[in-house]
Amino acid sequence: MIGKTVAQRTYLHISCLETAGAELAAWVAEAECRAGVRRAEDFNVVRCDLAGGQIALLNYPTFFDEAFPALATSWLVDLNAGTVGYRTYADSQNPPILHRKELLLPADHPRREDSAALTLACESIGLFDQPTRIGYRRQWLDLVRERGYRIDGLALLPVGNDEGDDDQTVEGLAADGPPVSEAPVPDGQGGGWQAARQLTALVRYGLSAPIQALARHGFLDGRLALFDYGCGRGDDVRALTANGLQAAGWDPFYAPEQPLRPAPLVNLGFVINVIEDREERLEALTSAWLLTETLLVVAVMLANQNAPRGTGFADGVLTRRGTFQRYYTQTEIRAYLTQALDEEPIPVAPGVLFVFRDKDAEQRFLIERYRSRRSPLSLIPARPRPPRPERNAERLPQPAPDRLAERYAAHRELLDRLWSRWLELGRPPEPDEVGADLPALIEEFGTLAKALRFLAGQQDPDLLARAEAARRADLLVYLALNQFERRRPYKHLEPGLQRNIKILFGDYGAAQQAALALLFTIRDTQAIADACQEAAARGLGWLEPGESLQLHVASVEQLAPLLRVYVGCAAVLYGDYRDADLVKIHIGSGKLSLLRYDAFVTSPLPRLLERVKIRLREQDIDFFLYGDSTGYPAPYLYHKSRYINEEFPHYPEQAAFEETLDTLALCDLSGYGPSAAKFDEILARRRWVIDGFDLRRPDTGPDLDAPCGRFLTFRQLIECGETQGRTGLPNLPRRMDSFDALQDLAEQVLDPVIDWFGMIRLTYGFCSPELAREITGRIDPRLDQHAAHEHNRLGKPICSRQGAAVDFLVEDEDMAEVARWLAQNTPFDRLYFYGADQPIHVSFGPEHSRQVVRMVPTANGRLVPRVVKAGELTGAG
Repeated sequence: MIGKTVAQRTYLHISCLETAGAELAAWVAEAECRAGVRRAEDFNVVRCDLAGGQIALLNYPTFFDEAFPALATSWLVDLNAGTVGYRTYADSQNPPILHRKELLLPADHPRREDSAALTLACESIGLFDQPTRIGYRRQWLDLVRERGYRIDGLALLPVGNDEGDDDQTVEGLAADGPPVSEAPVPDGQGGGWQAARQLTALVRYGLSAPIQALARHGFLDGRLALFDYGCGRGDDVRALTANGLQAAGWDPFYAPEQPLRPAPLVNLGFVINVIEDREERLEALTSAWLLTETLLVVAVMLANQNAPRGTGFADGVLTRRGTFQRYYTQTEIRAYLTQALDEEPIPVAPGVLFVFRDKDAEQRFLIERYRSRRSPLSLIPARPRPPRPERNAERLPQPAPDRLAERYAAHRELLDRLWSRWLELGRPPEPDEVGADLPALIEEFGTLAKALRFLAGQQDPDLLARAEAARRADLLVYLALNQFERRRPYKHLEPGLQRNIKILFGDYGAAQQAALALLFTIRDTQAIADACQEAAARGLGWLEPGESLQLHVASVEQLAPLLRVYVGCAAVLYGDYRDADLVKIHIGSGKLSLLRYDAFVTSPLPRLLERVKIRLREQDIDFFLYGDSTGYPAPYLYHKSRYINEEFPHYPEQAAFEETLDTLALCDLSGYGPSAAKFDEILARRRWVIDGFDLRRPDTGPDLDAPCGRFLTFRQLIECGETQGRTGLPNLPRRMDSFDALQDLAEQVLDPVIDWFGMIRLTYGFCSPELAREITGRIDPRLDQHAAHEHNRLGKPICSRQGAAVDFLVEDEDMAEVARWLAQNTPFDRLYFYGADQPIHVSFGPEHSRQVVRMVPTANGRLVPRVVKAGELTGAG
């Protein structure tokens, strides 16, 4: 057999196509034509799913250069539907990789033996024992390291003690890619990435929403003290101080003796919404503002978060507990703060807003907020490139290559930090932006400019161009959203922003004009559609052509500037979209939906808790809550892998779970799929449970009268046959996998037969060892599969074929016709035909041999088995 087969899909290198057969060659040629690509130039591996009519054309650029090459691009051609899907992994930090590549090559290929030797070495230490950990580069390299090995070329080498080589590269990374340990990973992604420990500890204390908003945006890193105005019982203050942060508070009831003190950060959390007197409410707000040196965070209760309960009073309600509540909409609280403080608040979460007194800090916050933190450039260590061409040597004499390399190696850490800063800024850093490294750089190179020239001479200029383009896009997004908010022009620009605009745009007017043009483009539905299609091609979410793009919030920062502005405009109205899990960009309607799920990261089927629809054209927001207490059942999210990508935590496990679920075909999962209650009922009825990211059979047996398939019960399959009826033996399976085998037999074979011919009559079903001893006549439990998965006294399977079997009749039907139909339309294991009016024996088991046996009578009356084709079954015995 040519190629490597995985889950009924065959992979083969293009060098095998000439000998793969005329039919496959024709399919591949048609796929090439439809995708508009050429073999060898655009792809070098083919994945064939002939049963599904799909051909994937895959490009592994380093197929022969790396032991486990990474996928770069793919085209999925559905020959039946006439569609072509495209995906690029150019920006992926965790692309799919190829294993056992020798199986894709012809038997006489000169490179096959080397790859086979590496595969054998990997098998010897169990590297292929966990399929969900080997398909993607990050999980694979983690697994190799866990086993105490590393990949060096085409060799698997043990890792000894620390070899002290901090710059050791890891096989499989692109030449300009970061080492795995240093690769930047966006929030919520990455196998080994961890949030700051101190913030994790803070969350465990149950901090209030405004304090968590400060933590999320990096203000609780220990540099800025916080004062809690209206601190209540002081829970936030105690939690912050317990984590080593500077915090104090005052409350007119619980802590009136504490002094009111200015602070960089002031929290006014859920205070003004409980003050019934409007003048006193305004006084509380302005008093907190007067204490603020850098940032005031205000939090209130939203009307659409908690339905007002109680009787109307003033501009709010008196609750049943005798307290006052003033419920706001997001628009109302924003307008109130603007009017009261003459400042422009920034919504960062539902009911939570930031108001900056320090305008430089505000500009830095907004720039950082709309910045693409996903750029793979930001932490790429410097790598010396080959010497310049000889023509440069005549004009500018260069040191010998070894001198350059020696000088670079001697100052690697210093230059790496400078390189990272350069890429981060998207422009050459100024002396005050280099920090403590400046004296060392001047001592070695004379000036910062000379150090930058030396560094640039060792690097690919394309990396700097990409960094500059990314930074320019970030500034365009920031400026466009400022104009969308109609924020008042700043009296002066933050120094770093001034430099960026001057270098990247020339002047502030040109930057503003470019940003305005970008902002106006969000009205262009075709431009939005094109950007969404480009995002989907990069693995950023699930595209419904012409309708929407839906993706995880962690991927938003990787979108094109146009879509980041689209999402940012919604965030201006709503607050921080990162509070949600999924973002749905509606292409033509000017809407954006945010969806929040329960346990989105850790569950293969997260349940929807909240949906927020932001209508940009109407400047309004609708909230929808789901769950038992709301009256709206919380639905499951089916096919979660569509909305994430290979860099997301547990992606391989999620993909494997969905493949299993789709293969089982328990129900129709298209569209929104069945309700959670219906899905749970189907899962239980068909004897499946979800255990983490695994679908497995339950550990307990079913009620005998529970359905086994759609038409039968377990009791009918167990309590059938003359001997069981005569003896009354319970005949119960002792092993749970015997029940599972009966379930599979009913679903895969018996249900289709009953659907087509009507109800069957079972003449012999499951047979326990106790029942087998009572049966007179010729039976062979070691082969007939009636014992299912039961064991003998030695603990070994009674029937090595396992599975399960029954004998049955269909009244008033020619059993030859029944047998022919069954053989042609079901995935049976073995079928024995005895005659037109006799029961047929059929099994379903792991071998899936699809063997048809006709029992032929001999002259002495004995029946002799003869393997035949289904079409050879006739009414004669």
